Amino acid sequence: MIPIRTALLSVSDKTGLEKLARFFSQRGITMYATGGTSRFIREKGMEVQEVSEVTGSPEILGGRVKTLHPVIAGGILGRRDLDSDRHDLEKHNIRPIDLVVCNLYPFEKMVDQGETTLSKVVEEIDIGGITLLRAAAKNSRYVVVLSSPENYDEFMRELEVNDGFSEDMSLRWAVEAFRRTAAYDAQIASYLSELAKEEEPFPSTLPLCLNRMNILRYGENPHQKGAFYRDLTLDRRGFMASMEQLGGKELSFNNLYDTQAAFGLVREFEKPAVVVVKHNNPCGTASDDSLSKAALKAREGDPVSAFGGIVAFNQTVDKESAQVFKDLFIEVVCAPDFTREAMDIFSAKKGLRILRIPIVPPSRYDLKKVDGGFLLQDNDVVDFDPDALKTVTSKSPSDGEMKDMLFAWVVARYVKSNTIILAKKKQVVGVGAGQMSRIDALRIALAKADDRAHGAVLASDAFFPFPDVVEEAAAGGITSIIQPGGSIKDQDSIDMCNRLGLSMVFSGVRHFRH
Repeated sequence: MIPIRTALLSVSDKTGLEKLARFFSQRGITMYATGGTSRFIREKGMEVQEVSEVTGSPEILGGRVKTLHPVIAGGILGRRDLDSDRHDLEKHNIRPIDLVVCNLYPFEKMVDQGETTLSKVVEEIDIGGITLLRAAAKNSRYVVVLSSPENYDEFMRELEVNDGFSEDMSLRWAVEAFRRTAAYDAQIASYLSELAKEEEPFPSTLPLCLNRMNILRYGENPHQKGAFYRDLTLDRRGFMASMEQLGGKELSFNNLYDTQAAFGLVREFEKPAVVVVKHNNPCGTASDDSLSKAALKAREGDPVSAFGGIVAFNQTVDKESAQVFKDLFIEVVCAPDFTREAMDIFSAKKGLRILRIPIVPPSRYDLKKVDGGFLLQDNDVVDFDPDALKTVTSKSPSDGEMKDMLFAWVVARYVKSNTIILAKKKQVVGVGAGQMSRIDALRIALAKADDRAHGAVLASDAFFPFPDVVEEAAAGGITSIIQPGGSIKDQDSIDMCNRLGLSMVFSGVRHFRH
């Protein structure tokens, strides 16, 4: 057990400090504290020694230097069972410090507030606090470190019961302190790199800081555990980190992953739009002049697959739009907001998770986990110019076909490759997703569309290696095709379109999604 006789306190966040200090005072634990912390404790009527009194050195440089002194560092780092360390402590009249209570300057709050003045930002970078936490964590065999007010009550209970502190728990809290300092430094490095306007998008080292937001109901499957972490370094302001749950059961891993897919797509549209996602692919997507019409078209796009899906709206959900899904079992509904009438409808659906999510720009990066590392890339965001489309067939698409192709092209970016999207009147009528061959993706999409394929357009996320897709699309009633182009056999597909009377345009951009 680690005896607690002397505690050093240096906290920016004073939450729970009075209760903790009174506990120390009642147990006769000597308290050292830095300026603001010592004043707080004295104002509450308790005895405390200011660090400058212990070290014999005043705080200098406007408080930048307080605890960086051998008396403090030695008191924390001294090994109690090492003769040479004990000799040094006695020789220099240094009292061992058994407990460090420290939390850091609120650099993150300044970041969240959007402060960009470098002179203000750097003053919120804690130096002494980081040193205290690291020193105490390093010497956790002899010193306990409290890096968060959340640990105060547990610490006091442990000390009350055992009149000392277990080394096992001290080690666990040391790990927590190191995680805190690592996260703090990662955020500083990330934010300063933004202020420095670094041109290199992929630096040689990339510290990540992930802050746990939720323990999830379960992972991808019920036997797997899961948690949701907010990214505080790469994409601090992503919409998934800003969502607010207004009702329903706890979220699962798949709920969040599918919500990302649904809301990521629906925010792409300026006009009212609704997306239904199942297993991370949109099975229903529609846009219209009114949200309720878009909702009905999205549900009807694939009503069988919509069962148990995720529904996303890009505008405030009204009563009429909510009514579309009143009698359908869905797992999650998300939107920028909901009217009171819409909330009444959705709240009546037992267990339905209701999420309010703001419309924000897409994140800059896409990060994927592989065994032993990560793959980092720019997000698939393209400033797409419809005027840059190239008609490659003798027949040109009509205005209606072009509008439908542009609509389908947006949807194709959010469907697993190989992808075929069939759309008509800004409604997705058939989806072929995640197939190993493009012709199989088309056949699935045609089967989903059935007779609705007649007069529809087709969007493909990548080029056609063979003209068979064109031939089968024409047989199914497709009238126009948009695809990236770029195959050495492009001309074969163009010739087939000309022979069968289809129009085809090249986008020049591929949108694989794995």
